[in-house]
Amino acid sequence: MDRTYERKFPVSSLVISRVREDFTWRFKHIVHCIHTEDSAARFIDNLSSKEEVDQAQYYLYKFRHSPNCWYLRDWTVHSWIRHCLKYSARDKALYTLKNKVQFGMFPDDFTFNLLIDSFIKDQDFKGACSVVEEVMLQESFERISTQILSLHALSRYLATEPHLGWEEERNLGACLMLAGLKQENSVGFSARLLGLALIGKVELSRGIHAVFHKMPLIWTSGYLGRALAVMSAACDFRDVKISEEVLARVEKILQDLSENVSDSPPEEDDALEARKLPEYVSRFEELKERLVSRDRTDSRSLESLASSLTGKALAACEDADLAEYQRTLKDWESERQQLILRERETREKNQKSV
Repeated sequence: MDRTYERKFPVSSLVISRVREDFTWRFKHIVHCIHTEDSAARFIDNLSSKEEVDQAQYYLYKFRHSPNCWYLRDWTVHSWIRHCLKYSARDKALYTLKNKVQFGMFPDDFTFNLLIDSFIKDQDFKGACSVVEEVMLQESFERISTQILSLHALSRYLATEPHLGWEEERNLGACLMLAGLKQENSVGFSARLLGLALIGKVELSRGIHAVFHKMPLIWTSGYLGRALAVMSAACDFRDVKISEEVLARVEKILQDLSENVSDSPPEEDDALEARKLPEYVSRFEELKERLVSRDRTDSRSLESLASSLTGKALAACEDADLAEYQRTLKDWESERQQLILRERETREKNQKSV
């Protein structure tokens, strides 16, 4: 592969993905300078040790910065993550994911789930949340199983009472809000409330620009107001309750803001939002009393609610995911065969023209 890049020959997505001994000869003609099977057989599908995973990371980077960089296939990304997990190189998977632009790592939902689940099984909830942040940035919360796994990881991590900087509060807030957005249940409402409150805290303490910079969040002020709207909706939503622990967290956020927010933020919109804080505090107390009076609060923590949802709903979601995964594998194989045929036809055409 080094020799290929040095001579500026193109490396196809098929080579970077899967070069097996039984059909290395196909790619030998395509790449022009792969003289031995061993020189190409160490790539993604054929990785057989942690050392080879370490080497492959370099070539993924090289491929991403080559003329063929747009053609890193979904199946290659999926296979890379799987091999990282198989050979105890999860740190490599997370590194390439965090540096996705440099490595072209944009996994699908199923692949994200595999990585999140791996961290959860090892009780590494901070690591799981790091993956969830990437799901959030890629806006890939469409799959119900991803939402459930993400909420489980987020709630378990927050239960450890970690010390969070403002960027972590914003990121976790966005994860909670977006992961819970389509969950019309107590977990979803509680997650949305806490997520919006965390984002609102950043808005009032750092300004609205700090909220949406490099984030899939709207740039309209008023995140605390949106958090209170979730409480208002829960008052009238059947079979939904808000975790008392979440209410206590939101109350603490409002208290901290009341004590620390500057009276004169630099931006006009931020100053206007800061002046609404006493109104938000009063509105929160009113809505909290309404939730209690209508029996819309739950004594369980967000962690407990999320764990219960995981136990009840995840298995059924995983069955559906596995069925879809089998169909995806067939589609990938079909696409792979089409690429092989296309390259063979191109090679034959070039040979005839010589």
